Formats: sequence, C-alpha cells, structure tokens
Amino acid sequence: MTTPLAHEPSTIALTVNGGRRTIAPGTSLSAYLASLQLDPRLVVIEHNREILRDRAAYPSIVLGEGDTLEIVHFVGGG
Repeated sequence: MTTPLAHEPSTIALTVNGGRRTIAPGTSLSAYLASLQLDPRLVVIEHNREILRDRAAYPSIVLGEGDTLEIVHFVGGG
C-alpha cells in the first residue's frame, strides 16, 4: 500500500503592510525583498510582530502561510 504524496500549494498567502499577498512556497525574506526591488539596508522589517535586527538572517527566514510583514522604508532628503 502506498501513501499518497501531500499536495504542496503553488502559492501561500501572507499579509504585507496590511495587504494580502501571495508568494511561492519556500520563498526567503531576502528573495521576497529582491522581488520588490528593496535594498535590505534601507528597510526595517517586522516579521510576525517581531522586529528583525539581524539582516544577515534574512536569507534563512522562510516565509510561511499566514505570516505578517511590516516593511518600513527609509527615505532620505532635505
């Protein structure tokens, strides 16, 4: 008797700055920021209500179904 393979969804849903977004399963935070053309050095990220202080960890943070991100951009000017 064989066990059926679990169906992996083609997209997962998350909330970014209050809006619903879909991404591919297994997407890292770094990859998501790159898809938005955002420089990680110029943003502050809150992931599931926790401010992420270590930008070096972004590649190892895999976004999951139902995650919440708040992305704050730094804007220069005078």
